[in-house]
Amino acid sequence: MNSRKAFLVGLIGAGIQASRAPHLHEQEARALGLRYFYQLLDLERHGIDALPRLLDAAQLLGFAGVNITHPCKQQVLPLLDELSEEAAAIGAVNTVVFANGKRSGHNTDAWGFAESFTRSFGTVARSSVVLLGAGGAGAAIAHAALKLGVQQLSIHDVEEARTRQLVDNLAQQFGRERVQAVTNLATALAAADGLVQATPIGMVGHPGLPLPIALLRSDLWVAEAIYFPLETELLRQARQLGCKTLDGGGMAVFQAAEAFRLFTDSAPDTERMLRHFATLTSPLKQEN
Repeated sequence: MNSRKAFLVGLIGAGIQASRAPHLHEQEARALGLRYFYQLLDLERHGIDALPRLLDAAQLLGFAGVNITHPCKQQVLPLLDELSEEAAAIGAVNTVVFANGKRSGHNTDAWGFAESFTRSFGTVARSSVVLLGAGGAGAAIAHAALKLGVQQLSIHDVEEARTRQLVDNLAQQFGRERVQAVTNLATALAAADGLVQATPIGMVGHPGLPLPIALLRSDLWVAEAIYFPLETELLRQARQLGCKTLDGGGMAVFQAAEAFRLFTDSAPDTERMLRHFATLTSPLKQEN
């Protein structure tokens, strides 16, 4: 046991006690013969202002890296030494690797969403898509969606300045004609093929609906970024209406797999991780 390589990693975010990340990472490490310890560093216990101190402590204690989640994916940027090309383009980080005395920021959310979407939704219509949320997860999903061929991405966030900033960033990379900020969700959804939900509303600690259900219709597909709970109220009601839906589980697994590779330089088995995730989110395992 002591001869196996060991890794200490963690997750920094607020309200993360229900996260399946420790089990998902540690189980895959065991399958690969690695010693791997995944710690939760919950900002609800320390406050958002503790983010710099937690990063300092993790680096000092020899962590291989940390995952970053709500509400820190953009706030962490000035605390890093370098960014991967994709993280810089997206403007958000969900994985920080400590190596050679430096902090390197990466974004595995975009690939995680794209992989899950492609596997589950295949060739669904994507001429016009509405995205709720312009934060860290929303920024990653927006990049993924445009790379997946979405022709018109309409973005809505309660913070209009954040929406405009994301739209301007995307317009520079993908063209102004393919992205817009919207305030009238009813009008945007009436012309949309699909909806992607990337706000915290619906996750553990943030119950509720991010929009009026009356705006949905049965021929609209609905994708969720949240994975705890796996079935949010939005997904439950969308399914009742007959919408094709995608929960956040696949994105969670695929982004975790890529983060695991960055931490360990070992290739995880994503199919095995998907199977393990399914056992963690089965009805007997659900915490909410």
